[in-house]
Amino acid sequence: MVKGPGLYSDIGKKARDLLFKDYHSDKKFTITTYSPTGVAITSTGIKKGELFVADVNTQLKNNNVTTDIKVDTDSNLFTTITVNEPAPGLKTIFSFRVPDQRSGKFELQYLHDYAGISTSVGLTANPIVNFSGVVGTDVLAIGSDLSYDTKVGEFTKFNAGLNFTKADLVASLTVNEKGDAVNASYYHIVNPLNSTAIGAEVTHRFSTNENTLTIGSQHALDPLTTVKARINNSGKAHALIQHEWRPKSFFTISGEVDTKAVEKSAKIGLGLALKP
Repeated sequence: MVKGPGLYSDIGKKARDLLFKDYHSDKKFTITTYSPTGVAITSTGIKKGELFVADVNTQLKNNNVTTDIKVDTDSNLFTTITVNEPAPGLKTIFSFRVPDQRSGKFELQYLHDYAGISTSVGLTANPIVNFSGVVGTDVLAIGSDLSYDTKVGEFTKFNAGLNFTKADLVASLTVNEKGDAVNASYYHIVNPLNSTAIGAEVTHRFSTNENTLTIGSQHALDPLTTVKARINNSGKAHALIQHEWRPKSFFTISGEVDTKAVEKSAKIGLGLALKP
C-alpha cells in the first residue's frame, strides 16, 4: 500500500477506534479455523439479551483474489469478491446478498501518494452511486463523500472532511448530513512505550442545537493487556480491559454505567476471539 492521504473513511479513524472500538454490552464469541488448503472459517455468535444471532464466514485466498462467503441465522448469504492490486494501488470489490436481488454492488478503490478514491455503484436499473475522494499527503488531507440516487435524481449524502496527521497526533474535522452536523476529533499519543493515548470527539447538530462530547484514553498495562475508558457529556461511562492470551486471540471485558443514574444496573459485555 502506498503512502498518502488514504481513503475518506480514514479521516478521524484513529479517534473513533480509541473511543468506540471493542466496547460492547453483549456476549460475543468468535473462533477462526484454517483448513489444510488455506480456507479460513470464522464462526461468530452474539447474545443480545434473550436473542442469539450467529453467522459463519468462509474466506478463500487465491493469489490476489479474496472471496468471502457469509451465512447468518436469518438464512442470508453475503458474498464479497476482492481483487487486490490488479494494477498498482487499485482494488476492486464486488458484493451481493441473497435473496436481496437489489443488493449487488461494484466498488473501485485507488490509493496514490497524493490521492485516495473510492467509488461504488449499485447493480440495479436505478442505482445509488457513491463517490469519495481525498487529496493531499500523509500529513494534511481534504476530501468529500457523496451519494447520488439516480432514481429520485438527487444527492442523498454530501459530507466533507479535513485531516491533519503528525507522528504523535491526529486532528480531524468533518461536515456531515448535508451540513447539519459538524464533527471534530483529536487523537494524541502521550507515551508510545506503553501505548498511552487520549482522544476526544465533539459533534454539534445545527437542527437541534445539540452538542455531544466524548473523551477517552487507553493504556497498556503490559505488552499483552490494554485498558480503555471513555465518558460523554450525558454521563455514560464505559471501560474495558483486553488481554491477548495467545497470538491473535483476545479476551475482552467491557462495562457501561450511567453516572447520572447509578441506581441502575451496570451493563457488562464479554468477548472472546480465538485464532490458531
